[in-house]
Amino acid sequence: MSGKRQENVSSTRQSNIAKQVVLPFRKSLEISIQSLRVRFFRSLITTLTLVLAVAFLGYVLISSDVATGLLRSGDPDLRDSLVQAGYDLQQGVREAGSSATERWIVLLSLLVCTVGIINAQLMAVTERFREIGTMKCLGALDSFVLRLFLLEAGIQGILGAVAGALVGALGALLMGLARFGLPVLKTLSLPTVGLSLLAAVSTGFLLSVAGVIYPAIVAARMQPVEAMRVQE
Repeated sequence: MSGKRQENVSSTRQSNIAKQVVLPFRKSLEISIQSLRVRFFRSLITTLTLVLAVAFLGYVLISSDVATGLLRSGDPDLRDSLVQAGYDLQQGVREAGSSATERWIVLLSLLVCTVGIINAQLMAVTERFREIGTMKCLGALDSFVLRLFLLEAGIQGILGAVAGALVGALGALLMGLARFGLPVLKTLSLPTVGLSLLAAVSTGFLLSVAGVIYPAIVAARMQPVEAMRVQE
C-alpha cells in the first residue's frame, strides 16, 4: 500500500509540474518572434543566405519550365532558339530540363546554405547561454527550448524561402522574355510554375529546419548551472 501511495504521489507531482511548465503554442510563437526581433540583423543575415540559395533553385526550375513550354508549343523557330541558347534537345524530347552543371551548382549552393545556417544557429546558442539557463531554471523543459529554436527556424525558413522563390521566378521570367520574347508568356504553364515554386519553398523550409536541429538539441540538453556560469 505504501509503495502504491508513493507512486500515486509521484505521478501527481509530475502531472502538476507538466501543467506548470507547458506553454501554449501561441505563447511560444510570441517568444520566438520577439527573439527574432531582438536579434534582427543576425536573423536577417541567416535569412538572406537562404534567400540566395532558394532564389537560385527557383531560377533553375522556372527556367526549365519556360524552356519546356516553348518546346511543347511545336514551333520549329522556338526550338531553334532553345538550341541556340544552349539547350541540348534530342529528337522527340518534350521537356527541356536543367543541365548537369546547373544541378551540381544548385546542390552545392544548398549544401553551403545549410552549413551556414548550422554555423549561425550554433553562434546564436552560444550567445543565448544565460537566456537558456534562465528559462531552464524557471522550469522550461528541454522540449520547450527545442520548440523555440524550431519555431524561429521555421519562421525564417518560410519568409526566406518564399522571398527567394519569388526572386528566382521573377529573374527566370525576365531572362526568358529577354532571350525568347513574348512567346514565353503564351506557352508557360501556370500549374507547372506553381509546382516549381512550391518545390523551391518546401526545399528552403526543410533546409532551414534541418539546419537548426543540431544546435537546438545542444541548447535543449544544456544544464542550467553550466549555462548560468557563462560570462557574457
